[in-house]
Amino acid sequence: MTTDTNVLSYWNNWRFLICAIFILSSIVLAAVLIWKYEGCKKSRRERRENQRETVGSLYEDEAWRTSLKVIHPAWLLAYRVVAFVVLLSLIVTNMVLDGVGILYFYTQWTFCLVTIYFGLGSSLSIYGCYKYRNRVGEDAADHVRDEERGTYVAPTLGENADTSNTYKSYTDEECPSRKGAGVYVYIFQVIYQMCGGAVVLTDVIFWLILYPFLTSKDYKLNFMMVSMHSFNVVFLLGETILNSLRFPLFRISYFVLWTGIFVIFQWIIHACKNMWWPYPFLDLSSSYAPLWYLGVGVAHIPCYGVYALIIRMKQLWFSRSFPESFQGER
Repeated sequence: MTTDTNVLSYWNNWRFLICAIFILSSIVLAAVLIWKYEGCKKSRRERRENQRETVGSLYEDEAWRTSLKVIHPAWLLAYRVVAFVVLLSLIVTNMVLDGVGILYFYTQWTFCLVTIYFGLGSSLSIYGCYKYRNRVGEDAADHVRDEERGTYVAPTLGENADTSNTYKSYTDEECPSRKGAGVYVYIFQVIYQMCGGAVVLTDVIFWLILYPFLTSKDYKLNFMMVSMHSFNVVFLLGETILNSLRFPLFRISYFVLWTGIFVIFQWIIHACKNMWWPYPFLDLSSSYAPLWYLGVGVAHIPCYGVYALIIRMKQLWFSRSFPESFQGER
């Protein structure tokens, strides 16, 4: 059995057929789920007109609104800028040291995706801080006009505790006319959920599968390698604590598409040029290849589920510990 990847015999066999059927069927299933829950433009427009909120609903201010009212959106902006600068510096340094060939790995794909997420998040937070400042200014102006007209009623002693938060944010009930998210915010949300599953998958596979079973002589840890498999999840967890973004389960479909595109990309490269595989379990020459593909594919579910569970735990904790300040889903 040949190990040359650019010969017909490497691909014309039952192993590749089974793996191809698995990958393509996963992509088709993901596309169907996206169509079902995201819907076409017409159905989305009808839902907005009828003020109906669905599992895929998203509001514009969720991209920059913090998880708690007491946390100013500027703090989320500062965090995103710092994360973007650090992650961008790391990936650029990695390219300078090892060349653009690092983009051959799924880890670097995911790291770049997380970096893009924080770059988009920084721009959205800048816009959000501008909107937030204008809204607070308008509320303060209305407050002054009410005093001048004599229509202002001073809060009682029991209401004073909530006065500081009066103009800081609005819940869904207080502001039923919140603006629906545009395409830019939807892309941001989708990338967030793709990152959530991908960082868990890359770090779990590296620390629990790849590194333990590779000898130190062939695979030595260094600062850059550790950074590529740790900074992404650390910064994303910090982001999760601060933001108020949703995490609907059906968007695991985008995560599946992301990995599917990577696998097909690897197949195309190896079909055109004989070269080594970035991950041993992608090698189709082994009779166990279908099992490896199936195992890694199934692993997407718990990896995505772990991150979804983390977000759900945050929502429950914040909603119970800070019921008046919490702004996310309850």
